[in-house]
Amino acid sequence: MFSNVSRLRLVSAWCGLVLVIAAISVVAGASLTVASASLWLVACVAPPVVMLLVWGGGPPPATVAELLHAVNRPSKDNRP
Repeated sequence: MFSNVSRLRLVSAWCGLVLVIAAISVVAGASLTVASASLWLVACVAPPVVMLLVWGGGPPPATVAELLHAVNRPSKDNRP
């Protein structure tokens, strides 16, 4: 589903969505105070930062078949 979506596009879509929701809430009559502005900032920045930190971090974990194959492999030290 997300194989063709780049990280930059996903982060910018998230930030844009949060900013649009904030703008709609201000237009609807919600007051924008320092506390609510900081909450909107954290809501906009924290999820993309976490997503960028965990996105494709390393090699995939070993499968069960690979683990069993490594255990059942005969040792070269026991050969005469």
